[in-house]
Amino acid sequence: MINFSVLVPVYNESANIPKLVTEIFLSLEKYKNFELIIINDGSEDNSAEIINKLGKNYPITLINHESNLGQSFSIWNGVKKSKYKTIVTLDGDGQNNPNDIPKLLNVFFEDEKLFLIGGIRKKRKDNIIKIISSKLANKIRSYILEDDCIDTGCSLKVFDKKIFLSFSYFNGIHRFLPALFKGYGYQTRFIEVDHRIRIYGKSKYGTFDRLLKGIKDLIKVKHMIKENKKL
Repeated sequence: MINFSVLVPVYNESANIPKLVTEIFLSLEKYKNFELIIINDGSEDNSAEIINKLGKNYPITLINHESNLGQSFSIWNGVKKSKYKTIVTLDGDGQNNPNDIPKLLNVFFEDEKLFLIGGIRKKRKDNIIKIISSKLANKIRSYILEDDCIDTGCSLKVFDKKIFLSFSYFNGIHRFLPALFKGYGYQTRFIEVDHRIRIYGKSKYGTFDRLLKGIKDLIKVKHMIKENKKL
């Protein structure tokens, strides 16, 4: 039986949440055993109120953080509280297309040797600075970590819960899942997915700060993989 948990971390995304939730349930109509978990990461708008209202029409599990703890912790917390052993993640800004979820699930469940499948965003709908900085970061990371992934920043992923929770947690871990899964000896795969324009709001992350932190995290992941290979 196919069952899975869909995780959506949100931070000040009240305008995007209603459409996204509707799209998720429409795209997954053929599946009977799944749960949607939305992690409200200390939003300062009325995201929690919107989610609670949507919960009257859709089965939604809401996890509320009193303060903004970051995307990595939101995913980690959601995974720990999920019911199923297969995890699906996507962003709460609506740029990931929920219609791509079944495509990833089909590949994931058809191959018993596969433990992570990630999306590769085609024709990205971001500003030029974000696209260029992302491509540069991806090239550096892929060269050093050899993770075979040209777009680790795409949040649309399907992966094994138990393996994810076996990794030592750090803030930023969600951006290195392809490297960690492959580095620890688990098979991964990546396929093209849609990418959409952000309709409401703006990105919550600073490009320069993220780049500096990414370098530190890259060194940390390289060390984690090296230590694991010694075991």
